[in-house]
Amino acid sequence: MEFEIAKSTGPVVHTQGVILLPPPHTRLLEAPNRIVSDNEFDDIVRGALSAVGGKLLFKIVIDVDGKPHHAAAASVGEGELRQFLLLTLPVHGGHLQVETTTRSSSPLAGIAASYAGLLDVLKAAA
Repeated sequence: MEFEIAKSTGPVVHTQGVILLPPPHTRLLEAPNRIVSDNEFDDIVRGALSAVGGKLLFKIVIDVDGKPHHAAAASVGEGELRQFLLLTLPVHGGHLQVETTTRSSSPLAGIAASYAGLLDVLKAAA
């Protein structure tokens, strides 16, 4: 993704922390229309998961409304606090979408929890 380079106006301090605001003339340019490789998607997902202590369960390419998307299932937390996430990104670029499986309408939502359960059983048996 390309950005127009501009000098920052500096930090703005709020009670909840520091937020950097770009100058008013900064604009986001359109993302190039290119294929996002499996390795790039893997890097994006692993980066997002490392920020929240998540674990990648599996990743595949799926069809969403006639367009190919990278998809990954992940878990965050342990025991009863564990949640499952679905992460999707159009193969031709766009925004990474992250949703919990409990709020997802994707068929992958049920598979994520089942797959994690299978991994738990296999790990215990090893």
